[in-house]
Amino acid sequence: MKKTPNESSEFTWMVHYFLRKSKIKPAIRSWRKEIHHWRRFWRTYWEYKALASPEQQPDLNDLYPCLGDDTGITPIEPIYYYQDAWAFERIVKQKPASHVDIGSHHKFVALLSKVVPLTMVDIRPPALPLETVLFHKGSILELPYPDNTLSSVSSLCVIEHIGLGRYGDPLDPQGSEKAIEELKRVMAPGGNLYISIPVDDESRTHFNAHRVFSESYFLQLLSPMQLIQARYICGKKFLEAREPGFTVGCFHFKNCIPKQ
Repeated sequence: MKKTPNESSEFTWMVHYFLRKSKIKPAIRSWRKEIHHWRRFWRTYWEYKALASPEQQPDLNDLYPCLGDDTGITPIEPIYYYQDAWAFERIVKQKPASHVDIGSHHKFVALLSKVVPLTMVDIRPPALPLETVLFHKGSILELPYPDNTLSSVSSLCVIEHIGLGRYGDPLDPQGSEKAIEELKRVMAPGGNLYISIPVDDESRTHFNAHRVFSESYFLQLLSPMQLIQARYICGKKFLEAREPGFTVGCFHFKNCIPKQ
């Protein structure tokens, strides 16, 4: 069957993708690192055996190799580390009577629920229950709340995924824009909204992972809500002013629109 030009280009992209994934050099580097870790494991194992009394000798059946944890610093993924700490601090300082989180990371939700009465809204229920988390199944495109009713809402690293099908959600090229409109719909007058999204000099779509927004376009979408604070995660830095290029923006908005 003859391919259309578009199908041919997509087939070529897929070939190149798998070739990149199967490069020999990264595999060799990985094997070398793995061998280094195993050599250290067995060296320390024999050193431990030499120190241990007969009663303290480790049984081979109980070995539990944890390779690569002996780093000079504690590895940290900067995006969730900074954005979750930022949002947690700002929400707790506001002392809301209740808070609704929509789709953020479960660890952030769990910790926040211990200090603020919290409802979690997501298209998928969490695999584990927590007594302090009230879960509502729902979509950010159709939130289970009336207009102008929520005084404190967070949605961290969520909006950029909507409409791309990554998490089983319906495909929609306008998914992110519709999600923002839905968030604005449920915000009460004076309510606080906490959002994080990828920001770059130009908007683009990385199907089916996430979208990236130019800051001007994103702020236009949130209008007429008032921007209270913006912070930016740039590599391993958490900044007050955005640097050119890719960052993750953390934004605190207040709904200053009087109730109709």
